[in-house]
Amino acid sequence: MSIRSILQDMKFSRSQRVVQDSAGSAESVGESLKQSCWAQMPQELLREVLVRIEASEAAWPPRKSVVACAGVCRSWRHLTKEIVKAPELTGKLTFPISVKQPGPRDDLLQCFIKRNRSSQTYYLFLGLTHALTDEGKFLLAARKYKRATCTDYIVSLHADDMSKGSSNYIGKLRSNFLGTKFTIFDGQPTHAGAKITKSRSTRPVNLKQVSPRVPAGNYPVAHIQYELNMLGSRVCTSRGPRRMQCTMDAIPATSVEPGGVAPTQADFSYGNAEFLPSLPFFRSKSNHVERISGPLASQKSGVLVLRNKSPRWHEQLQCWCLNFHGRVTVASVKNFQLVASPENGPAGPEHEKIILQFGKVGKDLFTMDYRYPISAFQAFSICLSSFDTKIACE
Repeated sequence: MSIRSILQDMKFSRSQRVVQDSAGSAESVGESLKQSCWAQMPQELLREVLVRIEASEAAWPPRKSVVACAGVCRSWRHLTKEIVKAPELTGKLTFPISVKQPGPRDDLLQCFIKRNRSSQTYYLFLGLTHALTDEGKFLLAARKYKRATCTDYIVSLHADDMSKGSSNYIGKLRSNFLGTKFTIFDGQPTHAGAKITKSRSTRPVNLKQVSPRVPAGNYPVAHIQYELNMLGSRVCTSRGPRRMQCTMDAIPATSVEPGGVAPTQADFSYGNAEFLPSLPFFRSKSNHVERISGPLASQKSGVLVLRNKSPRWHEQLQCWCLNFHGRVTVASVKNFQLVASPENGPAGPEHEKIILQFGKVGKDLFTMDYRYPISAFQAFSICLSSFDTKIACE
């Protein structure tokens, strides 16, 4: 049987279960799953099938077949998650948890951001081709909420669900009143020693009640600070792009060195099954913090600090320029490239490698490319800080 025929048969089997679910009880559906030929497939054969599917469906949208395999049953889910490697090794984003895991080590992962000015919403997409005009694979969405003393950007896995009480909630970006200092909060702990920060406002976002049974918290993972000019606004003059510093509290400085390791979140953790997404591979029996590999950022080596890559003066254009290798086409003070800062010692080759770059290519279209050791969520949040223009000059 070919891989294509297996996938078609799987889709038919899953559609039958959906019909059973709407017509019968949960017990009858569970019994049908136990008797399913897919659930009873020998482990050796199942592994070979899943390995072939994972290898053949390497890019989106065909890669949705790999996600479908994880939704067949529990045994399929566990084996699929074992076969699919983390983005740092493959450069592929497969499951939703991938947006919380560090990017690839070797190359920049190319993404882009679309801005909706009317709704103050931002959408992150994975680039499917090297062109700047492809449809992209949706990854994350964020919406801006202005408050009396700060501004919040709520980040979600769903484009239309921005409630902090939802299982789609990932985290948030919060600015100070001046829009010069930002804090990135993760909705769940990034490591076992993470400490939750009490929010000054417990009001539900988007008029939806925040349930106490959903363990979404405020775990600070990074701090962003823009350099001020004499007038108190963020520096954005002809001398170059805005100067910023990102302190990644959850990532050790040694992660950018050869053999360095950053904490990697293995799965989402949820406290109550009724708030879980519909896809089975999201679910977890555990109510505690899920597996997280890698060292903590509290090591003596210190935490990772990102700074702007210094621009170079272009004699013909008579301006400061950065080489985005064709990924940025419109000049803007929002454009930036971030590299690791050598806080304690001389700079090495690892401090010249671009970890995150962001730039404008259209009126409401921007590219975002990132790599190890930061995740798509962290990169997206840093880029959102560049959009905040309460006091910044354009």
